[in-house]
Amino acid sequence: MNLRNCPVCGKLFVYVTKNMCPDCIKKEEELFDKVRDYLYENPNSSLEEVNKATGVDVRKILEFLKEGRLILKQGNPYLLSCEICGKAILTGRYCEQCASEMTKKFNKGLKRSQGIADSTLKGQVHLSKLRDRGIK
Repeated sequence: MNLRNCPVCGKLFVYVTKNMCPDCIKKEEELFDKVRDYLYENPNSSLEEVNKATGVDVRKILEFLKEGRLILKQGNPYLLSCEICGKAILTGRYCEQCASEMTKKFNKGLKRSQGIADSTLKGQVHLSKLRDRGIK
């Protein structure tokens, strides 16, 4: 069992997927619902307008956008920018080109590391020898 203290409220909880206690997760989901509903009704709102209308902190709204949970409408003057190239994006942290390039590099490195592991494991295991000794 993986016990942690909630970074928001300090309560002890069993860590499953998110580093927050169930009560804080519920509160965050309520904030998310407020922001999502407001943006649905007012798609061209600025972060400050969303903050004033919902009471949700600007940093939390940006967090929802960067997590990819919210998507700005095309043409919204308050776009995010890619953290690598600076290109305007509607959601997340990276534009499609930079994300694709990172995926390619990751996969290339993964293949290279698997190749090294495969070349070091050239020996063979003969289970028949273990069976002859009575080992199962």
